[in-house]
Amino acid sequence: MADSDLTVRVAGPEEVALILDWAAAEGWNPGRQDAACFRAQDPQGFFVGVADGVPVSAISVVTYGSAFAFLGCYIVRPDRRGRGYGMATWRAGLAHGGERPIGLDGVVAQQDNYRKSGFTLAHRNVRYGGTVEALGRVDGSVVPLASLGFDALAAYDSACFPAERPAFLRAWTTAPGHHALGVLRDGRLAGYGVARPCREGTKIGPLFADDRAAADSLFDALAAASGGGLLFLDVPEPNAAAVALAEARGLRPVFETARMYTRPVRPVALERVFGITTFELG
Repeated sequence: MADSDLTVRVAGPEEVALILDWAAAEGWNPGRQDAACFRAQDPQGFFVGVADGVPVSAISVVTYGSAFAFLGCYIVRPDRRGRGYGMATWRAGLAHGGERPIGLDGVVAQQDNYRKSGFTLAHRNVRYGGTVEALGRVDGSVVPLASLGFDALAAYDSACFPAERPAFLRAWTTAPGHHALGVLRDGRLAGYGVARPCREGTKIGPLFADDRAAADSLFDALAAASGGGLLFLDVPEPNAAAVALAEARGLRPVFETARMYTRPVRPVALERVFGITTFELG
């Protein structure tokens, strides 16, 4: 797609890494393995706008089969803003989403602009962060996710996310440096979570669990596996138990987003979502 002096095209692996460097410069603190994991879901879902042979803008609209897509990484280089590059890049990304419902986690200040593009507010997400001490003990019900069958993981995830995402799950739960744990009750998966090292500290996400007790066990085990320190958890505000968990661990709000959709998505068990996966991919 070309718009005046801008050409928008699919980003290659090195350019996806560049986009995440830009995201880091914006203060979004991406994970160290995010580029490879994100591309595993939809290698055609990342776009760069190129002007004068140089990448100047970016967006991702990552598709999950025919059911859903999620928009993120919408950035224009600071020295190239105000030239219309952002809107041209935005249009290219939305075209990739096609007729699918599209979601995003946008900064609250841009809600009105997203609404003009057809997005409707679903709820707020709040990023909680702070220093957490790693406990020396771990609940015996918590086990490595790799010790469980993938089908159980995929089935649990499907209740907490608007679409099936097996390619992403395989990459996310096995990436170098990621800690992936599940909690069992009577031999059944009652929740799972992943902690990943980021440019700054560690993010826990997703954190999906049947209830607060299971989420507590997973959070503490993931904090221990990560060695404690600076941790972040992105909480859907309507889940009061998730907010209480974050506050009980000494975390405080540091950032918030508006979860918005272009059309209704399949029902999600939001009461099980104690931490969303990422602001970039939903």
